[in-house]
Amino acid sequence: MRLLRKGLLIVTVIVLAACNQSDELNHPGVEQVTTPAYGDTFIEASIGDASTLLPVLASDSASSSINGLVYNGLIRYNKNLQIEGELAESWDIAEDNLTITFHLRRDVRWHDGEPLTAADVQFTYNLYIDPATPTAYAEAFKQVTRVEVPDPYTFVVHYDKPYAPALISWATAIHPRHLLEGQDITKSPLSRHPIGTGPYKFSEWVGGEKIVLEANPDYFEGQPYIKRVVYRIIPDVSTQFLELQTGSLDFMGLSPLQFDRQTDTPAFRRLYNKYRYLNFGYTYLGYNLKRPLFQDKRVRQALSYAIDKQELIDGVLLGYGAIATGPYKPDTWVYNGNVQRYPYNPEKSRELLAAAGWEDSNANGILDKDGVELAFTIVTNQGNDLRSKTGEIIQRRFREIGVDVKLRIIEWATFLKEFINPGNFDATILGWTGGPEPDQYNIWHSSKTGPRELNFIGFKNAEVDQLLEDGRRVFDEQQRKIYYDRFQEILAEEQPYTFLYVGEALPAVSRRFRGVEPAPAGIRYNFTHWFVPKAEQKYSR
Repeated sequence: MRLLRKGLLIVTVIVLAACNQSDELNHPGVEQVTTPAYGDTFIEASIGDASTLLPVLASDSASSSINGLVYNGLIRYNKNLQIEGELAESWDIAEDNLTITFHLRRDVRWHDGEPLTAADVQFTYNLYIDPATPTAYAEAFKQVTRVEVPDPYTFVVHYDKPYAPALISWATAIHPRHLLEGQDITKSPLSRHPIGTGPYKFSEWVGGEKIVLEANPDYFEGQPYIKRVVYRIIPDVSTQFLELQTGSLDFMGLSPLQFDRQTDTPAFRRLYNKYRYLNFGYTYLGYNLKRPLFQDKRVRQALSYAIDKQELIDGVLLGYGAIATGPYKPDTWVYNGNVQRYPYNPEKSRELLAAAGWEDSNANGILDKDGVELAFTIVTNQGNDLRSKTGEIIQRRFREIGVDVKLRIIEWATFLKEFINPGNFDATILGWTGGPEPDQYNIWHSSKTGPRELNFIGFKNAEVDQLLEDGRRVFDEQQRKIYYDRFQEILAEEQPYTFLYVGEALPAVSRRFRGVEPAPAGIRYNFTHWFVPKAEQKYSR
């Protein structure tokens, strides 16, 4: 989840998945050389409707997926997860790493025909740092001391201290000044009728049903081959899969069960190609640290010992994943494999809970303390069977150590609005999707616990704050690793999350689409180059 295209989280918003030489990747047979053709429609499903199509306000994956096709940033990651220009054709970095000068392309126009200039970039910067803008992504821009626009196609940004994520932070979507300046951003009609510079233009949004995008014939990198992209809102994954099997969808991220057992048929192989690679993301059980129950780390540690992570990988993921020990996936340079681990050990769980004062005083099978039973509710979102199944297994394991847990599955928009954003939950099963940049400031720093910010569990640790601040101030990878190794050690000790697993991406793509080339960045990085040969095109308009 990006509870978060570019820039989380989110982490921030770089919704990328990666593979490397150690990952097992399904490569379909070599495609027959075919001449690219324009036309056809690409249809995929989303479990939830978008919340807003203004990137500065969007923190959910449904919105970000669409925004990634409507807007552009100054730079982006390429297929090999190296930084390249997008709206910026080049850039210069000063020797002291405190100034970046971006040179913008001169052939970019907004979807309404107006030219993009450095004034739009400056406006976007001001929009993010404006205290009146309710965004989760201001932090990177608060590191900037000043910006300059010496001419319409040059944008200069200054920092007073080195900031390692500085360059990639400008992957953030640039917003149109001529349409947003002087407006209340939260009331802008562009939230439902966006105008960007991207490869696709907004066409239609039928709430709770679909969002339609049309190819931008004037896109500066060339008109996309696929004429139309349709996001259908289908909250139930089983229904999505039925639609996929009938050929009504062109893309779906399969569940392990679907990938392993339900799609290994001649009929499915005639319609779709399947791929697999380790995701840049993880699933976790997060504890609301504002709740008294979870303020004793012994309780959090005990709950972690009570969960059999390999059981989750085998039973829920069918082996398509790896155990998570922290916020980084195991095959990256920043990963620390030497942190404290929590192998399944119910006896250790009981010992820790007893040390924290929890005992079964009335022999009813549920631990209690000061007359209060050890009970809480785990919430997760509707439409993700992996999370709900994970919750059911965890619920059963917790019951075995005397912890009474209820599991609530909630529709996505309601889940965010009424539970996660206001902090109205005990514990939650969710996931973060990130990218190669290891900065985790927005999720773990104590200054990011406010409304709609990403540290919504309320984690506060002075040493972690300092490590996160230090880690973003150095460029040397070895030095950064020292900071992030210690950061992972503290998270492992404190267990504000029980880090559960890193799952594999298991997408299925209709075989009529050509140009799909798996790479470290996944398969969607070159979507504008996908095409359907004229003879195989399914939709005439």
